[in-house]
Amino acid sequence: MPHPPATERVSVAGLTFAVVSYVLWGFLPLLFVALAPTSAVEIVSWRIVLSLVFCAVLLFIARGWGRLSVILRDRVSMITLTIAAVFILVNWSVFIFATLSNRVVEASLGYFANPIVTVLLGVLFLREKLRPLQWVAIATSALAVIALAVGYGSFPWIAVTLAFSFGLYGLTKKRVGPRVDAIGGLTVETAVLSPAAVISLVALAAGPGLTFGTISGVHTALLASVGVATATPLILFAAAARRIPLVYLGLVQYLAPILQLMVGVVILHEDMPPARWIGFGIVWLALAILTSDLLVHNARTKSSAQLADGRAATDGPTPAGKVRA
Repeated sequence: MPHPPATERVSVAGLTFAVVSYVLWGFLPLLFVALAPTSAVEIVSWRIVLSLVFCAVLLFIARGWGRLSVILRDRVSMITLTIAAVFILVNWSVFIFATLSNRVVEASLGYFANPIVTVLLGVLFLREKLRPLQWVAIATSALAVIALAVGYGSFPWIAVTLAFSFGLYGLTKKRVGPRVDAIGGLTVETAVLSPAAVISLVALAAGPGLTFGTISGVHTALLASVGVATATPLILFAAAARRIPLVYLGLVQYLAPILQLMVGVVILHEDMPPARWIGFGIVWLALAILTSDLLVHNARTKSSAQLADGRAATDGPTPAGKVRA
């Protein structure tokens, strides 16, 4: 029987890259909390500008300017990355706002719901057909939104915005596919957003004032690190995506919202009344249904492929002049 394709083998390095990237995303709220009293607008602006600087350094070290020039000359890729930049700007802004307003728990809910939203977007934009259990998972998640609206006393707009903005970002990035590498893509996205970020920083400097360099040495160092903190997990994630099957990447992604939930409840002491636990429980039920369906479907697909390979090996080559039935 032939060996499984390389893309289906679980690379230890790839799995490590995936785990580290999601752990970094899971603890990212702590960095933003430590940046108080810096406003969300200033943090987002520095995040964009410093990410661009960090990507430029990486391109210089890796000699990736050639790949970047190919992206810049591709009109379709540039338009697609510009749209992606808008979605990631919304995601970053809402996530930082949620962190600074003591709503990390609700933010974690958005990333728990992201896999379900991604499936829904596939139906709406890619006309993908869902299996019955996937429909059950989507219906269950809708019930969770109702329960959480009761628990929060209002519509959980932070969670919904984060889930859809990141889902649309992923959907948009999928349009460019392998034509755009992680560093080149992030470079273009931050370059597109940088003019607005610079204008925001200038406006803050002329108005209430910037906090960069005015609080303490530690605060300045932390604020200067937001570019590295942004780009590093994205690059590790891209490296993982090239080394391990999508099903494993899908399972590891739950690490980030689990850690964010723990940060919100255990470290930041955010309220979690029973109604919210019920809402989260319904979301986890939806994720369990979605994950089990994914694992079963993946196992059946592998089994069918192995059976087809076995039949091909048993039948052997077709003799000349004969047609196989």
